[in-house]
Amino acid sequence: MSIEPANQTTPKSHFKSLGAITVFENDDFVAINKPSGLLTIPDRAQTEKSLKEFLKDKYGDILTVHRLDKDTSGLVLFAKNEQSHKYLCKLFEERGIEKYYVGIVLGKPTNASGSIEAPIGENPAHKGLMNVHRNGKPAHTTYEVLDANKHFSMVSFQLHTGRTHQIRVHCKEIGHPLACDELYGDGKPVLLSAVKKRFKLSKHDDQERPMVSRLALHSYKLNFVTEQGEKMELMADVPKEFRALMTQIKKIN
Repeated sequence: MSIEPANQTTPKSHFKSLGAITVFENDDFVAINKPSGLLTIPDRAQTEKSLKEFLKDKYGDILTVHRLDKDTSGLVLFAKNEQSHKYLCKLFEERGIEKYYVGIVLGKPTNASGSIEAPIGENPAHKGLMNVHRNGKPAHTTYEVLDANKHFSMVSFQLHTGRTHQIRVHCKEIGHPLACDELYGDGKPVLLSAVKKRFKLSKHDDQERPMVSRLALHSYKLNFVTEQGEKMELMADVPKEFRALMTQIKKIN
């Protein structure tokens, strides 16, 4: 599988202060490429402004269809009216939207592709964490390794269910957690010095800058059919740091 930008008719526009990009919009909904570190919707603490609140400033009424974790980047949809909201939410509930992600995992999975079916429930010992549990809700993820070396692999995931932290939990379950995952992995930033022998800092740098320092997970594609019968394939480019990491490691191995 290759990950290439789809043909999208709406010009991209930017929320410059956020690093967010409008990938597509029409009279019914807007698709945003959300940066890592930005809340999709307000949290209970209300300590920082969410993407939804920024969109309200621009559009007025805006309705949540689904959400991404704060540290996950990529495509997220918001409805502009009640009818569209009802239709899109129903699509998600009935698995009528194909959801694809790309991530960097630690190590190299044994199989180049596979299916993970492992029920997920809340971890009773740690509030806010999820884990694989026989009494959890059914969860199904398929994956394909796009690029790999002994240190890291770039992997495409398709979500067939929508459990909280599903990809993160399933990656941990198969022994290859996502890079920089503070909840389900080691949380460490990706440093070139960790994989490159005789690494030397540039004379212009006082300390090494991580190649990836955010959760290495990105929602890159949503496929669905609109209420009017139009087939949509929305894509958000894979983060440059993901590609740069895999390219850089190829050079040294």
